[in-house]
Amino acid sequence: MLISIFPRRAFRTLSRLLCTLLLTSAAAAISPTTALAADPAEHPVIKRKVSLPPSAELHYNIEAKQSGLQVNGEALVKWSNSGAKYIVTTETRAMMLGKILETTSEGDIDSYGLAPTRFVDKRFRREASTTTFNRETNAITFTQSAETYPLKGGEQDRASIIWQLIAVARGNADKFTPGSEWLFFVAGPRDAEQWSFKVVGREKIKTKQGELNAVHVLRAPPPDDKGQKLDIWLAPSSDWYPARLRFTDPDGDFIEQTLDTVNKKPG
Repeated sequence: MLISIFPRRAFRTLSRLLCTLLLTSAAAAISPTTALAADPAEHPVIKRKVSLPPSAELHYNIEAKQSGLQVNGEALVKWSNSGAKYIVTTETRAMMLGKILETTSEGDIDSYGLAPTRFVDKRFRREASTTTFNRETNAITFTQSAETYPLKGGEQDRASIIWQLIAVARGNADKFTPGSEWLFFVAGPRDAEQWSFKVVGREKIKTKQGELNAVHVLRAPPPDDKGQKLDIWLAPSSDWYPARLRFTDPDGDFIEQTLDTVNKKPG
C-alpha cells in the first residue's frame, strides 16, 4: 500500500493506520480481545463445506479519514492456493517512509479449509511478531505474549480469516443468506477470540472492475465493546474475492479499500 500524506503529520497518521488496517494488512486489529482468553478451551469447532478461490494478486485503492486527515493509498494482496498448501501476503508502503506493514499467513489446507501454521506481522520500526499453530502439540502460541490456546480444528489468524470466510461463502452459497451468522476462532499477534460475521444482503457497488453485485458481510464488535467495525463486500461474479472493505472506528474515522485489479495466477 502506498499512502500519500503530509510529512509533518505522517507519523501520527501512520500510527492510527497501523492499529486499524486488516486485509491490506490482512488483519492488523479490529477490536480488543474479550474474556475468551480466560477459558480458551471453550471456542467452538465448526466444520463446514469449503471451496477455496483461485490464486490471484489483488490490487486495491484506499481512501481514509484518520485524525482529520484525508488519506489515499494502494495495497497489494497476494493469495496462493496450491491445493495442499496456501500462503497470503500483504504489503503496505508509505511515501518517504517505505514499507510500514507486512503480514504473511501460511499453512496447509485440510478438511476445515485453511489450517495456518504461521502468521507473521511486521510493523513499522518494530520487531516482527509470530503466531505459531503447532500441529504436533495442538497449541497456538505467540512471541508477543505467554498466552496459549488449544488447536481443535478450523482456527484462523487475522490474515487467513478473510480467505477462510471466502472459502466458506463459496462452499455454502445457498446458505450464505441475509441474517445468517458465521463464527470463527481467530488468533492475532498476542491472543485469540471468537469472531462473528453476519450476512447483511446483496448490494451493488462501483469499482474499476465495473459495477458489481456484491454480498455485504458485517463483523461488528459485541454490544459492550466499542471496537472497530468491519464491512466486507464479496463479489460472487469474481470468485468471491473481496471487492471492498471498510473499517469504521467509533469516532467516525474510517479506512476503505476498493478493488482495482485482479490477476489470477497458477496455484
